[in-house]
Amino acid sequence: MSHKKYTVINTPVHNIDGVAKVTGRATYAFDVTLPGMLYGKILRSPHPHARVVSIDTSKAEQFPGVRGVVTGKDTLGIKQGIWRRYEELCDEQILPLEKVRYIGEPVAAVAAITEEIAEKALDLIEVEYEVLPAVYEPLEAIKKEAPTIHEGVERNINVTRHIEWGDVDDAFEDADYIREDWFKCSGQHHMCMETRGAVSSFTPEGKLTCWTGTQSAYYHQGLLAGVLGLREGDVRIIAPYTGGGFGGKFELDAAQFCSAVLSMKLHKPVKIIFTREEDFIASKRRTPMFYYVRTGVKKDGTFCARESRMFSNGGAYTGMGATALYLTGFFHSFPYKWRGYRYDGYRVYTNTMPSTSMRGFGAPQAMFCSEQQIDWICADLGLDPFEVRRKNGHTEGYEVPGQAFIASCGLEQCINEIENWVKSKGKLPANRGIGISSCGFMSGGIFNWFDTPYSFSSAVVTINVDGTVEVHVGCQDIGQGSNTTMAIIAAETLGVKMEDIKIHSGDTDHCPADLGAWGSRQTLMTGNAVKMACEDAKKQLLEFAYAEMGINIVYDLDIKDRWVHIVARPERGMKYEDLVKKALRGKDGQRIMGRGYYTPHRKGMISPAYSYMMQAVDAEIDPETGRIKIHEVMTAHDCGQPINPLGLMGQLEGAASMALGYAYLEDMPFEDGKMMNPNLVDYKVIRAPEMPKTPIIEIDTYEPEGPYGAKEAGEGLTNPTAAALGNAVFNALGIQMKELPISPERIRKALAEKKAQEAQK
Repeated sequence: MSHKKYTVINTPVHNIDGVAKVTGRATYAFDVTLPGMLYGKILRSPHPHARVVSIDTSKAEQFPGVRGVVTGKDTLGIKQGIWRRYEELCDEQILPLEKVRYIGEPVAAVAAITEEIAEKALDLIEVEYEVLPAVYEPLEAIKKEAPTIHEGVERNINVTRHIEWGDVDDAFEDADYIREDWFKCSGQHHMCMETRGAVSSFTPEGKLTCWTGTQSAYYHQGLLAGVLGLREGDVRIIAPYTGGGFGGKFELDAAQFCSAVLSMKLHKPVKIIFTREEDFIASKRRTPMFYYVRTGVKKDGTFCARESRMFSNGGAYTGMGATALYLTGFFHSFPYKWRGYRYDGYRVYTNTMPSTSMRGFGAPQAMFCSEQQIDWICADLGLDPFEVRRKNGHTEGYEVPGQAFIASCGLEQCINEIENWVKSKGKLPANRGIGISSCGFMSGGIFNWFDTPYSFSSAVVTINVDGTVEVHVGCQDIGQGSNTTMAIIAAETLGVKMEDIKIHSGDTDHCPADLGAWGSRQTLMTGNAVKMACEDAKKQLLEFAYAEMGINIVYDLDIKDRWVHIVARPERGMKYEDLVKKALRGKDGQRIMGRGYYTPHRKGMISPAYSYMMQAVDAEIDPETGRIKIHEVMTAHDCGQPINPLGLMGQLEGAASMALGYAYLEDMPFEDGKMMNPNLVDYKVIRAPEMPKTPIIEIDTYEPEGPYGAKEAGEGLTNPTAAALGNAVFNALGIQMKELPISPERIRKALAEKKAQEAQK
C-alpha cells in the first residue's frame, strides 16, 4: 500500500528538545542539585568471586565530612530483577550480604559533604574476603567441576530456551547439502555519553523521589519500591534528559539503589554519579555468545532446516539476559522461511559483569552467524546470494510457525534495491569487497515479564482553552526522539500544528505507566495510545461542532490545520480555537480530555509487527596489516510509514555507527575477570573520521497494526552490519570470519591459516 499524504506525518521535523540540548539548558541527573545534598561513592569488589566474611565501616564513618555508610545489612536483602514474573530470575542483591560474583560489584556506599571526601572514605572501609575459585567463560562454567556461582543452580545454567517448529530431522533428510559452523560473538559496552547517576531524596513523610536517567521511569518506580519496602505510589521517579540508553538503563543500578538507601538512612538528598571507569566495569553489557549452526539446503538454494545451539556468557546475574536468550533464537531464523527449525539456548552464569539487553537485543549475534553462513553455502554450491535470499525470504501474510504473523513485509524490495546498487559498483579493485546481509526486527515485545497489571502504553490528552494540547505519556525519550514522534502523531490526529502540542513524559507522579524504551516499542505502542487518546478528544470536539454547524452526521467533519470543516465541502467550517471555547462552555468549563491505551493481544509470541532491511558494506582490507577501511554502507529499509523522516535518518545512521563499532572495533578483553580497557582511550569506538557514507533507501509499505502504518526503525539496523562486513572480508580475501570483532589480528590469523591450507594442497 502506498503511503497516504498527511499534513504533519512524513514531513521532516527537528526534535522538539533540540534547542534545549544545543543551548545547554537541558538538565540531566548530573545537573540536579538539592539543598543539603550529600555526595555518594561506592566501594566495589576487587575479586571476581569471594565470600564477604566481614565489613568494618567504623573508620570511614568517623572520617571528617562523612555523614553515613551503608552495606547490605542496611538493606532488606531482597533479591531484585526485572523479570518479576519469575522469582528465580530475580537473583541480584545490589549490596550483597554474603558473596560477590564479579569485579566491580558494589559492597558498600558512603555519603559525605563532598565527592572527594566520600572517595577517600572508601579506603577506610575494611572488608575481609574469602576468595573463591572463579570461572569466566560459559563453556567452562557448565563443566561438572566448575565453581558454583549461585547455590542450587546446576552447572551454572541460569536459563534455557527451546524453539522448534516443523519436523527438523525429516527436513534435514531432504537436504542436498548440510553445513556446520561454530561462531564466537563478543560483548559490547553501551557507551552512553551520560554515565549512570541518580539523586535520591527521602522525606520524613516516607516519600522517595529519585532523579535519574532511565529508559523507563515506571520500571524504576516499581523496582525501587520493591527492594526498599515502599508502596509504588510513595516512590516518584523524575527522569530528566537521558544521555543515551541503548538497552542499558532500564534495570535498577547501584547509583539509584545506593543513593536511595543512603537518603533513607540519613534523610538527606544523596547524589551518586558513576565515573567512566565505573560505567565500564559495573554496568551491564551486550551478551557474548557461542553459536553452533547447522543448516541444510537443496541444490537450488531452497532452505530445508536449521538447527542451532547457543551458549551465552550471562555474567553474574540474570538482568535482561533471559529475554536476549529467547530473541536471539527467534531472530536466528529471520527473515527466512524454514520447513524445520530448532534452537536450544543456554544462558550461563560466569564471574564477569552481567550481560543484558543492548540495541538489537540478541539479533546482531544471530545475524552475524546466520548471514555469513548463508553466503558461505552459496559459495560452496555456486549460488547467487541475492537469489537465495529472495527465494527463501519472508513475504506479507506469512506466519512463522507458532511464533509470529507478518502483516507487512518489504524484504523483497530491499533485496532488489541492494542488488541493483551492488551491480552498479562493477568490478572492484583487489582486496576490496562488498558484503550483504538482510534481517528483520520487532516493534516492541508482547511478553509481560515485568508482571505489570497496567496497559503496555497509555496516554492522556488535554485540550486547553487556547487550543494548545497537553499530551501525558509514560514513554521515555532517551535521545531517539520519541517525544517528537508523539507530538507529530498528536498533531496529525487532532488536525492542529506541531507548536500546539506539549509532551509531558518522564515523571511517574504525572504520567501514566508505560513499559519504556526497549525493543523498538515506542512508535508503535505509545504511538497507538497517543493516536487513540487524540481520537477520543477529537470526537468530543466534533460532537460540539456537529451541533454548532447543524450537519447531518458527525462523520462528515474533520480538522486540518486548525480548521474544522465538512469533509466534502472544506470551505464550510469554523476555527479550531473557536470550537474549543464553545466546547468548554458546553461542558460547564470542564476540559476536553482523551484517553488511550495499547496492549497487544493475539499477536503471536514476539511482537505485533516487524521491520525489514538489507544492507551492503563496501570495505577494503589491507592484507599485510589486516586494517579495514569502510568505503560505504548502503541500506534499503522498510519501516512502514515513516513518521519523521529526519528523525528516521538520524536513528539509522546512529545504528550503522554502533553496528560498525561492534563489527570491527569495540572489544572488551578480560584477564582473570578484570576488564582491561575501561576507558575511552583503549575502548575503541567509531569516531567521525571512521564514519563512512551511509545512504538509505526507504521502502514503501504500510503496517496495519502501527499508528498510521508505522513500525520499527533505528534498532533493527544494528543487526545486519557485522555480518555484511564479514561477507565483505570473505569476498575481498576469501577468508571466513567466525569471531567478533573482526580485528586486524584475526584477519591476519585467518589469512595465515588460509595460506597454510593452500600450501598443503
